[in-house]
This record gives sequence, C-alpha cells and structure tokens, in this order.
Amino acid sequence: MSTGARHALILADGDPPDRTALDAAWPGWSDGVDLIVAADGGARYAADLGLGAIDLWVGDGDSLTAGALDRLRRAGVPIELAESAKDESDTELAVMAAVDRGATRLTVLGAFGGPRLDHALANTLLLGHPMLVGRSVVLLTPAARVRLLGGPAGESASIELDGRPGDLVSLLPFGGAASGVSTSGLLYPLVDEPLAVGPARGLSNVRVGPTASVRLRAGRLLVIETPATLWR
Repeated sequence: MSTGARHALILADGDPPDRTALDAAWPGWSDGVDLIVAADGGARYAADLGLGAIDLWVGDGDSLTAGALDRLRRAGVPIELAESAKDESDTELAVMAAVDRGATRLTVLGAFGGPRLDHALANTLLLGHPMLVGRSVVLLTPAARVRLLGGPAGESASIELDGRPGDLVSLLPFGGAASGVSTSGLLYPLVDEPLAVGPARGLSNVRVGPTASVRLRAGRLLVIETPATLWR
C-alpha cells in the first residue's frame, strides 16, 4: 500500500459508476490515482473500473456478505472493520483513512444514488469536513462533478474549471450566503454579486469555452458541473 499517496480514489457504496461514461464525461479523472480505498459495499464495483486492486477496505460490513469480506482478506486487502454503532459514515471513514495516508487529492465515486437521500446529502456535506481543508476533493459521477469553493472561515477563493463548451455549471451557497461572486467563461456572467441560500440564482449556467473560472470574496459555494455529453 502506498504510504505517501497523492491522489486517492474513494469507492463509496452508491450507484456503481460506469468507467466508459466517466471517461467520456471527465477525461483524465483517474490520472495519478495511487491509493484505492473501498467504503464497505463500494468494493463490489472496484474491478469494473480497471484501476487495479483495492489498497484498503473500511466500514462496518453491513453492505457486504461475510463471504465477500473473506475473499478480500484472502486477496491480501487490509481490512479496517468498524463497529456498526459509530458516529462516522463508511464514506467518511474511507476519506479519513486516505487523508491519514497522505492523500492531497481525493476523488469520491458512488457518493450519490441508491435509496438513501440522507447518505447522498451527508456525502455532499462531507466536502466541508475539517480534515479536508487545503485538499482537492471531488465527488464524481458521469452526470456531475461536485467541488467546494471556499475555506472554513469563508475567506476569498477562486477555482479554474476545465471542461467543454456546453457543460452546465451551477453555483450553490454552502452553509450560508456567498458574496462577491464573479465568473468568467460562462454564458451568464456574475460580477461581484451575492448568492443567497434559497433562490436559484446560480443554477444552470453554461460554459462557453474550454475553461471558466469562479471567484468569491466571502462564503462558500458548491460548484456542480454537468457534462454536455449527457445531451449531445
């Protein structure tokens, strides 16, 4: 197992992603992956991604059969079995394990989908985890790339967004209103504007070139990109 990982892939137990669709939507998404951590049932789709063996499995085991967990052990995968009565979700444990092993970039698959809306929301809010401050974290599906812009104290921040013309870009306030939001490379520009919690002012902008950028003076924003490949 890598002990100085730079790019960790977290396999959460949501809807299994399709590798071909991921590659089409977000070229290069898996570049540099050197640590793969499965969160409980996320281990089920690891082989379909074609990225090599799981480096670590964590969770309480309620989403895998005992036989599946035994097969992972026999394959030499380190197992960190948690108590079922715990404060953290399995995805949170996997993220923390990756950070403990030196990850500075984390890509989380399977964060959404399935019957549990509460898990999808909790995984989105995980972007604000104190352990992730200063790290690049992306929640990724073929239909969305989700990142958090802004630090824990709501300081000014900026982000460059590489993609393709026609991609949708939505900016949603996270944890309170955002102020001084400015964009470039988007069809509907924002110039030093506020985005309040509730109104859909920042929803469904459109990238007009291969790059765009977002800046804000204070607050935090969820940056949600939807690829044009979904409808073209």
